[in-house]
Formats: sequence, structure tokens, C-alpha cells
Amino acid sequence: MPWPGWKSFGETLKGRSLALWLALGALVLDQASKLIVTLTIPLRHGVIVIPGFFNLVHGQNPGVVWGFMRDVPGMSYVFMAIQAVVSLVLVAWLGLSKEINKLQLWGFGLILGGALGNLVDRIRLGGVVDFLDFKIGDFTWPTFNAADTWVVVGVGLVILSLIIAEVRSRRKKV
Repeated sequence: MPWPGWKSFGETLKGRSLALWLALGALVLDQASKLIVTLTIPLRHGVIVIPGFFNLVHGQNPGVVWGFMRDVPGMSYVFMAIQAVVSLVLVAWLGLSKEINKLQLWGFGLILGGALGNLVDRIRLGGVVDFLDFKIGDFTWPTFNAADTWVVVGVGLVILSLIIAEVRSRRKKV
């Protein structure tokens, strides 16, 4: 006999399809952007878009931000496992949570799409394709990709939704 919660899990998840569609869209856009970069810019080369500010630079990062832990044997598998677990937890959260507002649906959808985008890269290539390169003066931000952007924006939306909920809760108490 299947777990009794599966039926309600599926029904709840179906009602939250916005997040799943958004995750799929984010995944497709991420992979399409990486494919375009891979096909048009040689590895470790770049194209100046806005001089002194923004470049497209084709890189591959087996680590995390700034290439952290890229030379540690087996870390690519650890990062794959983390991204897979995060993805599964998000799907479970979407299917099991009693209440999720629209802002959280958008946030969770973007986080899931970003996590899956980088997971696909790690499985296929052993690292993620990075290409968005910003500079301000002598400061260069670590090169990143669309999936990273989806995750950051998604986390921001979830945090914003929590702040809004807290403000509303405090107003009700007054």
C-alpha cells in the first residue's frame, strides 16, 4: 500500500504547478544560454559587451564561487549530491507545505530551476559553465551563469515573502 500522503502530495503539487513550470523555464533558459556560449566563445576566451563593465567569458568551474574547492578530489560529486538533495527538498516542500504564497512559489521555482541547471552541467561536464563577467573599476565579480542568477533571485523572493509575512503578522498584533 502506498504512503497515504502521496495522494494529497500529488494534488498539492499539482496546485503549485506555477513553481514547476517556472523551474522548467529557468532550466531551459539556463541550458540554452550555456549552449550558445559554448558554441560561440572558446573556453577561457571572452567578448567585451560593455567596456570596463560587462563581458561574456566562457569558463568552466568544477568548484563553487571563485572556483573554491575546484582542486579537491571528489568535490564535484559532493556538489552534485547537494544540488540533487536541494532539488528534492524543494519539490517535497512544494508538495507537503500547507501554505505557500505566490512570491514563495516564484522563489522556489527559480531556486529549483537554478539548482537543476547547474546539476545538469555537473553531470554532463563535471563542472558548471560560467559566462557572465562583471567589473567595476579594479573589482571583478566572480563569473557566474543564469542558473546562479535564478537561485539568488529565488532566495531573495523567499526572504522578501517572509519579511512581508512578518510585517503583516506584527500589524495584526497592534
